[in-house]
Amino acid sequence: MDITTIIIGAICLILGLVAGTLFAKSSLNSKAKFIVKDAKKSAENIIENANVKAEAIKKEKEAQAKVKFLELKSQHDENINSREKKMQEAEKRIRDKEQKLNDELSKTGKLEKDLERQKAEYDKKHEIVQKKQQELDVAIAQKVEMLEKISNYSAEEAKAELVESMKAEAKTKAQAHVQSIMEEAQLNAKNEAKKIVIQTIQRIGTEQAIENSVSVFNIESDEVKGRIIGREGRNIRALEAATGVEIIVDDTPEAILLSCFDPVRREVARLSLHRLVTDGRIHPARIEEVVEKTRKQIEEEIIEVGKRTIIDLGIHGLHPELVKIVGRMKFRSSYGQNLLQHSREVANIAATMAAELGLNVKLAKRAGLLHDIGKVPEQESELPHALLGMQWAEKFGENPEV
Repeated sequence: MDITTIIIGAICLILGLVAGTLFAKSSLNSKAKFIVKDAKKSAENIIENANVKAEAIKKEKEAQAKVKFLELKSQHDENINSREKKMQEAEKRIRDKEQKLNDELSKTGKLEKDLERQKAEYDKKHEIVQKKQQELDVAIAQKVEMLEKISNYSAEEAKAELVESMKAEAKTKAQAHVQSIMEEAQLNAKNEAKKIVIQTIQRIGTEQAIENSVSVFNIESDEVKGRIIGREGRNIRALEAATGVEIIVDDTPEAILLSCFDPVRREVARLSLHRLVTDGRIHPARIEEVVEKTRKQIEEEIIEVGKRTIIDLGIHGLHPELVKIVGRMKFRSSYGQNLLQHSREVANIAATMAAELGLNVKLAKRAGLLHDIGKVPEQESELPHALLGMQWAEKFGENPEV
């Protein structure tokens, strides 16, 4: 192989390498152009999508801004209208006050004019009276002088004789008047005594009526009052409907008043309120449930107290309704004393007196226990408690052991 062939081969190799390099470079340029074009198109799509989203967000924000603006404008208009209404009401009140003030001033002016006119008339009449008085004094002096000449008595002697005659007449009249005053005083004393007794009865009766119809439920704080009342008063209405007791929530600090003629209902309401406040769950359904449970508990307690009382006193054969009425006495007071305790004491005193007199001890004890049963009716009655108790004794009475 000669050198020429080598040179030619090397030249061909070099040309091949150059051609390959140029071809590869051309292929790379074509791919780069394609990638750049594709990226540019993707970028344009992204920008277009971003513009669309931005426009949508812009429209949404503009719509929200319009709604907010309308709300603020409406609220502003309401505030303006409310202020204008208050200003108009204030102006109306001021006008009314001015009108009243003008009326009062007008009346005052009229009264002043009437007063001045009456004062002028009074001065005129007073002047006339003074003139008449002077004329009367002159006439009296002339008459006295004339009488002294006719009677041959001086004025002083006539006065002394007149005084003596008037003393005798005054004594007679005074004695009659004293007798009349004494009789009137006795009559007034009787009337005054009756009045004092009636006033005392009325005052004590009022206190007793309050004691018999009102109970106080104490609470820890006034915040509990709002929970007892409930939203729009639904809790307190449910309590009143379930217990039959009027619940009074007023400004009395840390206290609620329970008003009802029936002491048992008041006790049911008091215990129910205590349980509800302690539990903390206060709503109509819970209220009905607690009140019903409390009522059953109180009824059972009433029967148990009645049975225990007649057993302690040794009274037998008492009608179940009378036993229940005796138990109800526990929840009633009379003149500051518990009615059941009072009746037990009366029963024991009656039994002691019957034993001393040789009478039926058991019958006396039975009568003493039942003498005030008419004070604990389940329904308010117009009859006096003595007549009501007599009706119950006749209705539920049984032949007692003798």
